[in-house]
Amino acid sequence: MKVVNLKQAILQAWKERWSDYQWAINIKKNLGTKGATWDYLNLAEALMEQALIGPSPNPLILSYLKYAINSQMVSYSSVLTAISKFDDFSRDLCVKSLLEIMDMFSNHLSCHGKAEECIGLCRALLNVVMWLVLGCAWYCDRLRELGSSASTEASLKACQERLHSLVSSIKNRALIHIARLEDQGRGCVCGCGGGGVCAQISAFSSSIVKLTEGIGSVTNQTLKSKLEEIGVRRIPHMLTAQSPPPAQPSFPSVHAFIMLEGTMNLTGETQPLVEQLMMIKRMQRIPTPLFVLEIWKACFTGLIESPEGTEELKWTAFMFLKIPQVLLKLKSPQSDKGQFMDDVNVAFEYLLKLTPLLDKADQRCNCDCLNMLLQECNKLGLLSDSHAANLSSKREYAPRLKTTENANIQPNPGLILRAEPTVTNILKTVDADHSKSPEGLLGVLAHMLSGKSLDLLLAAAAATGKLKSFARKFIKLNEFPKHISGEGSKSASVRALLFDISFLMLCHVVQTYGSEVILSEPSPSGETPFFETWLLTCMPEEGKILNPDHPCFRPESGKVESLVALLNNSSEMKLVQMKWHEICLSTPAAILEVLNAWENGALTVEAVQRITDNIKGKVCSMAICAVAWLVAHVRMLGRDEREKPQTMIRQLVLPLFGENTLQFYNERVVIMSSILEHMCADVFQQTGLLLRSTLEGQEPIPYRNLLPAKEPIHECTTLTVDHVKM
Repeated sequence: MKVVNLKQAILQAWKERWSDYQWAINIKKNLGTKGATWDYLNLAEALMEQALIGPSPNPLILSYLKYAINSQMVSYSSVLTAISKFDDFSRDLCVKSLLEIMDMFSNHLSCHGKAEECIGLCRALLNVVMWLVLGCAWYCDRLRELGSSASTEASLKACQERLHSLVSSIKNRALIHIARLEDQGRGCVCGCGGGGVCAQISAFSSSIVKLTEGIGSVTNQTLKSKLEEIGVRRIPHMLTAQSPPPAQPSFPSVHAFIMLEGTMNLTGETQPLVEQLMMIKRMQRIPTPLFVLEIWKACFTGLIESPEGTEELKWTAFMFLKIPQVLLKLKSPQSDKGQFMDDVNVAFEYLLKLTPLLDKADQRCNCDCLNMLLQECNKLGLLSDSHAANLSSKREYAPRLKTTENANIQPNPGLILRAEPTVTNILKTVDADHSKSPEGLLGVLAHMLSGKSLDLLLAAAAATGKLKSFARKFIKLNEFPKHISGEGSKSASVRALLFDISFLMLCHVVQTYGSEVILSEPSPSGETPFFETWLLTCMPEEGKILNPDHPCFRPESGKVESLVALLNNSSEMKLVQMKWHEICLSTPAAILEVLNAWENGALTVEAVQRITDNIKGKVCSMAICAVAWLVAHVRMLGRDEREKPQTMIRQLVLPLFGENTLQFYNERVVIMSSILEHMCADVFQQTGLLLRSTLEGQEPIPYRNLLPAKEPIHECTTLTVDHVKM
């Protein structure tokens, strides 16, 4: 009944000369339907049927159809299907109107609905292409029968132009291809469900033949050549061509997994990584050469896109140290060693064709990355000598790497490869008995602190699965200075340095690789090392909020009073018989006493500066313990109460320039400043203050790029709230 009522509503609207929007309002109100249901009622076909009854189109009813299209009452597929059902090409004005309706949306065909509706658009597009070919063939036949005619030639040109516009679009050709593939299983393209080749396809094929035969009667040479291009070559090829499978398909799941591991899980065990990769390989049935190629592509991409600094070193270690070990384990014991070598060789052959990727990596690292990778794979037995030499010689282009700016910069890949055996040697050195002469360790530790040596060694240790062992050795080294037995000033200085350097290194490891690397299983004796206790209870980390009034910050009052007196004394701090573990635990309470005295006017700014200089002047660990508590304390304060504690933080971050500092102070204070910047980044970012003044020519890095320094959180949120209110 709704279909009958729909036709009656269209006729009533025409009789009463309703405008297009009046018609739309009344038809929606009376029929009470919306959305895709209009397609179910064949609204587009009903309007077109009523509009094209006579020799010329009814402009009022056509305006209803155009309004329905613009207001999305009807889908594009229903309109195209209705157009393709019009078969009286002798009515030139009607055909012209239909072509104009197509022009409204043919350049932006789309469908937002269910899968069936999207497939319907594909079929409708194929049907309208068939209709245009039929039209071109009909007008060519008319020219052959009646001779040259300006109106017939104009109609033929109009159909040819729309046909050319439709099949020139890559998106439209893809939609037509989907329609063909969708209906191949049913034996027809029109969707009639019949077996074999249906009547519509037969008619379409005969129309192509008829068009080919009729092109000779076209006298306009330009139009004739365009018809030959479309009807003889492009459309037949489009309807018969199959999409060949890509020669080298990509496997984004492998790429994504490697990127995730390289970014987030450098310290993870190798075996789980191998098992997960093998599962992906089996599930997707990836050939080994393409599998290895995808791994290398992901590695090069990650290296190129990694931020400068520690993250770049991590990716370099992951690519040059961890992944070759992973590939070594991917080769199952049952597989042929020679075959696996050949597969890796083929993967590198494919990789050599990705010249822009290799060039970008070489430019980033200032070295020939592929050659270094080949050497590492050859050393592990993943490539034979002949394969490695052959691949190295095939590198087509190596960009100029050495410039005046970077000629003296050592490439990270080379440094990482050299750092890997150094890690083993350091572990052996630290493991030796140094109770009688601990001075021997200081030379090793001093070497680790210079430049970016520590980050290099940690990255190499993480990539080779030795970082946890590395951390355990330094926890043991941090425990060593607890034992004091009749020491002199020299041995006291050595003991202070061993404690301080090991403490700084462990803090750096936690901030770079996470606390799970440090924390160990409870020992049988039940005694937890000092650093682990301090890490769990006192060290600020992302996602961990500390209570400044926690008992861990409140040691014995007698020890706190003596420490405050010691720090307030202008004379040099004595190191002999100093128990540094207890000093670190007492420092937060001492800082609280100093802060209270300053806020109550008992201490001047100069006196506070003298105390902070004493804290950071000998053992940098004290400054870290002090800032750890200050950060927890500042978090609990209002914005206007933070000035003095934040001033103390800035005083502790800045290095002390003097001659009375302990050995390796400049190296230690660099790591200390980095640790403190990470600790207090969030609380300084909230008020938009700089942690320390910038040096001339250097960019400030106060908050690890969390937010611009000039936009504190309270201002950003205020602006956001005001914007919402507006």
